[in-house]
Amino acid sequence: MLTIEADAELIRSERIKTHGPEGFEGMRKAGRLAAECLDMLTPHVVPGVLTDDLDKLAREFILDHGALPACLFYRGYAKTVCISPNHVVCHGIPGERALREGDIANIDVTVIVDGWHGDTSRMYPVGEINARAKRLIEVTYEAMDRGLAQVRPGARFGDIGWAIQQYVEAQRCSVVRDFCGHGLGKVFHDSPNVLHFGQKGTGPEIKAGMFFTIEPMVNLGKSQVKVLNDGWTAVTRDKSLSAQCEHSVGVTENGVELFTASPKGLFRPTF
Repeated sequence: MLTIEADAELIRSERIKTHGPEGFEGMRKAGRLAAECLDMLTPHVVPGVLTDDLDKLAREFILDHGALPACLFYRGYAKTVCISPNHVVCHGIPGERALREGDIANIDVTVIVDGWHGDTSRMYPVGEINARAKRLIEVTYEAMDRGLAQVRPGARFGDIGWAIQQYVEAQRCSVVRDFCGHGLGKVFHDSPNVLHFGQKGTGPEIKAGMFFTIEPMVNLGKSQVKVLNDGWTAVTRDKSLSAQCEHSVGVTENGVELFTASPKGLFRPTF
């Protein structure tokens, strides 16, 4: 099976690439399939489900649609998706853990369609969740929207991080600084790094044709995280709840196109 390491063309560049109509069409297909995969999982995210069973459903869906799971065997990762419940910030490994009533969980999937990467994640409430968890999710999604609103030719990447940070901290939450968004396209993780904090008017100029992810991680408590001994799972140091959402986007002449918008309108959870 094709892996990132196995493809000689998939090499990160220090230059921020720009793309034309062919790239936009490729990213639309990849992004839509990634979003459809998360839509498919929605009715299965219920109390008692094993995270490994959700991973298997995602893998079967992606392969059945003639695509490849980008995370499978990527740098030794052995699963198709990342599932990060409660105080897990990101890169949670599916396994024998059962989701429980009141949990919140982020599911992150990346697919490869004709060489193009569609990368997206969203939050799932497991049954009824409490008011603090709902508020965290709402703050995270609003932060994403405020970051997206900064994307247009002539703006700076720092504008995205500034908008997210200003809002999140005003809500007395914190932005995780150890992880960031990234360029993508034919490469899974490419330039630039898209920070979710920063100063307005700083960073590289945003130009039409650029592709990247915006994926803020927001904690109810402090921003510090640690990575567990498995080398992947990142958790909040103070064990506070964490939430994340992610879109793959392309910069147009007038603004931004969401490649990973949910066809069923399920990207933003309802309570």
